[in-house]
Amino acid sequence: MSNLPAIANKPGAVEAAAAGSDFVTMTVADQLFGIPVLTVQDVLGPQRITRVPLAPPEVAGALNLRGRIVTAIDVRRRLGLPKREGTAAGMNVVVDFKGELYALMVDNVGEVLSLSADAYERNPATLDPRWRDVSAGIYRLKGKLLVVLEVARLLDLKVKRGAEAA
Repeated sequence: MSNLPAIANKPGAVEAAAAGSDFVTMTVADQLFGIPVLTVQDVLGPQRITRVPLAPPEVAGALNLRGRIVTAIDVRRRLGLPKREGTAAGMNVVVDFKGELYALMVDNVGEVLSLSADAYERNPATLDPRWRDVSAGIYRLKGKLLVVLEVARLLDLKVKRGAEAA
């Protein structure tokens, strides 16, 4: 746990590193991302999404999950990645944030990884600033980099706009 003091200045990062031994992995544009497993409510296949007029571009729309309205967030768009090519349908990772449900639209959902807090690293300086703003840190895996997303920051759509205005 020697990394914890070094990341203590980033909200949520300490919790992600200390308790974040288990992550649900997902891919977006061939990049591996992870979110703490305890934040995940459900994993869904392709869903019918209704567009919401005047919503921010990152909000793909809304979907119905067992009678509850869920806001669908296009993670590709949120992270500044290009639109998905082809007709392959993506998946949705449903998270609960402050009592509201959000579906994170991703290309694919992988496995749950248990990772040691000792392997946790702060975001490298070379990480895209849009990603750094929503990332709690990284794990270097064999041949891949796992970027740990901080759900609260990912869902705060003002974070990206603030970075673009600077």
